[in-house]
Order: sequence, then structure tokens, then C-alpha cells
Amino acid sequence: MRILGRERWDIFKLRTHLGIVSPDLLASCTTDSTGRDVVLSGFFSSTRIFPHHHPSAEHLKHVEAALARLGIAHLADRPVLQMSSGEAKRTLIARALVHQPETLLFDEPSNALDIAAQFQLRKTMRELARSGLAILLVTHHVSEIIPEIDRVILLRDGRILADGPKLEVLTERTLRDLFGVDIRIHTQDGTFHIY
Repeated sequence: MRILGRERWDIFKLRTHLGIVSPDLLASCTTDSTGRDVVLSGFFSSTRIFPHHHPSAEHLKHVEAALARLGIAHLADRPVLQMSSGEAKRTLIARALVHQPETLLFDEPSNALDIAAQFQLRKTMRELARSGLAILLVTHHVSEIIPEIDRVILLRDGRILADGPKLEVLTERTLRDLFGVDIRIHTQDGTFHIY
């Protein structure tokens, strides 16, 4: 498998190129850690700050910038346990951005989010894509595929079912083959909806 064109990586170097937003991380952040701590932990590949971590002034500067970029500077001192799921997810996005990566990997990003938080998440993903960040999205929900994503790969049973431009891959036939149910597609403002 190649990541960003290379087969082998020093994991510490890779994390400066690739930011990851995963529900697994959100489950790990249910502590008394604050928003600032969670974002800062991105420099240490953890989900909180431990006594052996020694953040620098430069680290803190990047943390404040990432929080501000997502409009969540007000969450810096709030414990994650007191955040809504949408606020916690935005904090995780800031954690992924703290390294100023080239690519963001979103793994099932809308899990545990209400409808309003899902809309905010898609808006955030679109803004990040427009800023020049590459977005790699892993999802079961076609409606999460933002208009800025050009290429889609459909996987079934660990094998590639379809791979190519979004408009060629996201068809009623391919989605019916993928999910095994009769599907209709509706597209609105570049977003695909199935029913």
C-alpha cells in the first residue's frame, strides 16, 4: 500500500503530512482534557497531554491557530466531557490540522452527530478542501461526499467494485451492486442523496 506515493514511512514524519479524524479518537478523548489539550496532543500522537510531554511555545501557537481556523477558540479551556458531539468533532479536526498537513483523512466523520452537526461538518470539510487540503473520506453515507471530492472508490468485501470520477462511479447501478438494494439517486448542489 502506498501513502502519499510512498510505501515506507517513519510514522512521526507521516503525521506531519496526514491529519486523521476518526471516531476512535473521539472515544479516547472522553476525559477531563480541554479542547486545547486535545489539539496539542496531536503533536505527541496521543489524545491528551501527559506529564512526559513538553509542549513548546511554537506548539501552543499552532494550537491557537488551529482552534481559531475552525472558529472554536472558545472551546480551548472547556473539558471535552462538557462539549457537544459536534464541538468535540471540530476539536478533533483542529487536532488533525495542528501539523498543517497536506491531506486530511476523515474516517466515518458523521458518527454520533446530530443533523445540525452533520451539516456543519460538511461545511467545514468543504472549506478545508477549498483551502487546498486534500480530503480522503471513508464513509458509508453517500451524502457525506462533498462536491469538492472528485474521485470515488467503492469497496465491497475488501475488493474494489468501482474506481473513478464521482459522476461515473456514483450511479444507481453501481450503488445497487454495492449495497444490494434498489437505490435511487438525487443530486442537489453537487451533493448526492440516495433513497
